[in-house]
Amino acid sequence: MVEKNYKAILLTILSLSVFVIAIIELIRFSHRGGDGVFSTAREGEVYRGEIYPVQTVTRSQKAAEMAKTTMQFYETKYNFGTLPEDRIVKHAFRFKNTGMNPLFIAKTDVTCGCTVTTFPQDPISPDAEAEITVEFNPSGKSGVQQKNIIVHSNALPEAVAIAIEADVK
Repeated sequence: MVEKNYKAILLTILSLSVFVIAIIELIRFSHRGGDGVFSTAREGEVYRGEIYPVQTVTRSQKAAEMAKTTMQFYETKYNFGTLPEDRIVKHAFRFKNTGMNPLFIAKTDVTCGCTVTTFPQDPISPDAEAEITVEFNPSGKSGVQQKNIIVHSNALPEAVAIAIEADVK
Protein backbone atom coordinates (compact mmCIF):
# COMPACT_ATOMS: atom_id res chain seq x y z
CA MET A 1 0.00 0.00 0.00
CA VAL A 2 2.80 2.42 0.92
CA GLU A 3 4.62 1.58 -2.33
CA LYS A 4 1.50 2.43 -4.41
CA ASN A 5 1.14 5.79 -2.62
CA TYR A 6 4.85 6.45 -3.14
CA LYS A 7 4.51 5.79 -6.89
CA ALA A 8 1.39 7.96 -7.11
CA ILE A 9 3.17 10.82 -5.33
CA LEU A 10 6.23 10.54 -7.58
CA LEU A 11 4.06 10.42 -10.69
CA THR A 12 2.15 13.50 -9.52
CA ILE A 13 5.36 15.41 -8.80
CA LEU A 14 6.81 14.43 -12.17
CA SER A 15 3.63 15.46 -14.00
CA LEU A 16 3.48 18.82 -12.23
CA SER A 17 7.17 19.44 -12.94
CA VAL A 18 6.69 18.80 -16.66
CA PHE A 19 3.61 21.05 -16.65
CA VAL A 20 5.47 23.90 -14.90
CA ILE A 21 8.43 23.62 -17.29
CA ALA A 22 6.05 23.69 -20.27
CA ILE A 23 4.31 26.81 -18.93
CA ILE A 24 7.65 28.56 -18.33
CA GLU A 25 8.82 27.75 -21.85
CA LEU A 26 5.54 29.00 -23.36
CA ILE A 27 5.84 32.25 -21.43
CA ARG A 28 9.46 32.69 -22.55
CA PHE A 29 8.48 31.84 -26.14
CA SER A 30 5.63 34.38 -26.21
CA HIS A 31 7.76 37.14 -24.66
CA ARG A 32 10.63 36.52 -27.02
CA GLY A 33 8.57 36.47 -30.19
CA GLY A 34 9.03 32.92 -31.40
CA ASP A 35 12.70 32.11 -31.27
CA GLY A 36 13.58 35.33 -29.43
CA VAL A 37 15.19 36.90 -32.42
CA PHE A 38 14.56 40.59 -32.92
CA SER A 39 16.91 42.42 -35.14
CA THR A 40 17.08 45.93 -36.34
CA ALA A 41 19.60 48.07 -38.08
CA ARG A 42 21.01 50.58 -35.62
CA GLU A 43 24.10 52.53 -36.57
CA GLY A 44 24.98 49.90 -39.17
CA GLU A 45 24.95 46.97 -36.74
CA VAL A 46 22.59 44.02 -36.55
CA TYR A 47 21.28 43.03 -33.14
CA ARG A 48 19.96 39.53 -32.44
CA GLY A 49 18.07 38.19 -29.49
CA GLU A 50 16.35 40.25 -26.85
CA ILE A 51 19.16 42.73 -26.49
CA TYR A 52 16.78 45.66 -26.60
CA PRO A 53 13.47 44.37 -25.16
CA VAL A 54 12.57 47.91 -24.04
CA GLN A 55 12.92 49.10 -27.62
CA THR A 56 10.56 46.31 -28.76
CA VAL A 57 7.94 47.28 -26.16
CA THR A 58 8.29 50.98 -26.99
CA ARG A 59 7.89 50.34 -30.72
CA SER A 60 4.87 48.08 -30.11
CA GLN A 61 3.26 50.71 -27.88
CA LYS A 62 3.90 53.39 -30.52
CA ALA A 63 2.30 51.23 -33.23
CA ALA A 64 -0.72 50.56 -31.00
CA GLU A 65 -1.20 54.29 -30.39
CA MET A 66 -0.90 55.31 -34.04
CA ALA A 67 -3.85 55.68 -36.40
CA LYS A 68 -4.54 52.47 -38.31
CA THR A 69 -3.58 52.06 -41.93
CA THR A 70 -3.20 49.23 -44.44
CA MET A 71 -0.25 47.62 -46.15
CA GLN A 72 0.13 45.30 -49.10
CA PHE A 73 3.07 42.98 -49.79
CA TYR A 74 3.92 42.36 -53.42
CA GLU A 75 4.74 38.76 -52.44
CA THR A 76 4.34 36.91 -49.16
CA LYS A 77 6.46 33.85 -49.90
CA TYR A 78 9.86 33.45 -51.52
CA ASN A 79 11.61 30.20 -52.47
CA PHE A 80 15.41 30.30 -52.63
CA GLY A 81 15.46 26.93 -54.39
CA THR A 82 18.29 24.50 -53.65
CA LEU A 83 21.06 25.88 -51.43
CA PRO A 84 24.33 24.51 -50.10
CA GLU A 85 24.53 24.59 -46.30
CA ASP A 86 27.29 27.22 -46.34
CA ARG A 87 25.51 29.87 -48.45
CA ILE A 88 23.78 32.70 -46.58
CA VAL A 89 21.02 34.25 -48.69
CA LYS A 90 18.87 37.39 -48.52
CA HIS A 91 15.58 38.43 -49.99
CA ALA A 92 13.75 41.78 -49.84
CA PHE A 93 9.98 41.62 -49.40
CA ARG A 94 8.64 44.85 -50.90
CA PHE A 95 5.44 46.34 -49.57
CA LYS A 96 3.35 49.47 -49.97
CA ASN A 97 1.50 51.59 -47.45
CA THR A 98 -1.93 51.46 -49.07
CA GLY A 99 -3.67 53.40 -46.31
CA MET A 100 -4.23 57.03 -45.48
CA ASN A 101 -1.95 57.19 -42.40
CA PRO A 102 1.78 56.58 -41.84
CA LEU A 103 2.73 52.90 -41.52
CA PHE A 104 4.99 51.93 -38.61
CA ILE A 105 6.65 48.52 -38.38
CA ALA A 106 6.91 47.70 -34.67
CA LYS A 107 8.79 44.41 -34.87
CA THR A 108 9.16 41.11 -36.65
CA ASP A 109 8.93 37.66 -35.09
CA VAL A 110 10.85 34.82 -36.70
CA THR A 111 10.53 31.06 -36.24
CA CYS A 112 14.24 30.32 -36.16
CA GLY A 113 17.50 31.95 -35.10
CA CYS A 114 18.76 31.19 -38.59
CA THR A 115 16.50 33.93 -39.93
CA VAL A 116 17.23 37.63 -39.37
CA THR A 117 15.18 40.59 -40.56
CA THR A 118 15.91 44.23 -41.22
CA PHE A 119 13.01 46.64 -41.57
CA PRO A 120 12.42 50.42 -41.76
CA GLN A 121 12.74 52.13 -38.40
CA ASP A 122 10.81 55.26 -39.38
CA PRO A 123 7.15 55.50 -40.41
CA ILE A 124 6.39 54.93 -44.09
CA SER A 125 4.23 57.62 -45.67
CA PRO A 126 0.89 56.79 -47.30
CA ASP A 127 1.33 55.45 -50.84
CA ALA A 128 5.09 54.94 -50.25
CA GLU A 129 6.95 51.66 -50.67
CA ALA A 130 9.57 50.03 -48.45
CA GLU A 131 11.03 46.59 -47.83
CA ILE A 132 11.77 44.05 -45.15
CA THR A 133 14.99 42.17 -45.81
CA VAL A 134 15.15 38.56 -44.65
CA GLU A 135 18.53 36.86 -44.28
CA PHE A 136 18.61 33.07 -44.01
CA ASN A 137 21.63 31.11 -42.77
CA PRO A 138 21.14 27.41 -43.62
CA SER A 139 24.19 26.25 -41.63
CA GLY A 140 23.31 23.09 -39.74
CA LYS A 141 20.06 22.61 -41.65
CA SER A 142 19.20 20.01 -44.27
CA GLY A 143 16.19 19.27 -46.41
CA VAL A 144 13.28 21.57 -47.13
CA GLN A 145 13.24 24.51 -44.73
CA GLN A 146 10.32 26.90 -44.35
CA LYS A 147 10.70 29.91 -42.09
CA ASN A 148 7.85 32.23 -41.21
CA ILE A 149 8.20 35.90 -40.34
CA ILE A 150 5.39 37.74 -38.58
CA VAL A 151 5.38 41.49 -39.25
CA HIS A 152 3.75 43.60 -36.52
CA SER A 153 2.64 47.14 -37.36
CA ASN A 154 -0.14 49.68 -36.99
CA ALA A 155 -1.78 48.26 -40.13
CA LEU A 156 -4.93 46.20 -40.21
CA PRO A 157 -4.44 43.34 -39.66
CA GLU A 158 -1.77 44.16 -37.08
CA ALA A 159 0.21 40.98 -37.79
CA VAL A 160 0.98 39.69 -41.29
CA ALA A 161 2.91 36.53 -42.15
CA ILE A 162 5.58 36.31 -44.85
CA ALA A 163 7.72 33.23 -45.46
CA ILE A 164 10.87 31.93 -47.05
CA GLU A 165 11.63 28.43 -48.22
CA ALA A 166 14.78 26.60 -49.32
CA ASP A 167 15.93 23.06 -49.99
CA VAL A 168 19.26 22.78 -48.16
CA LYS A 169 21.63 20.14 -49.53
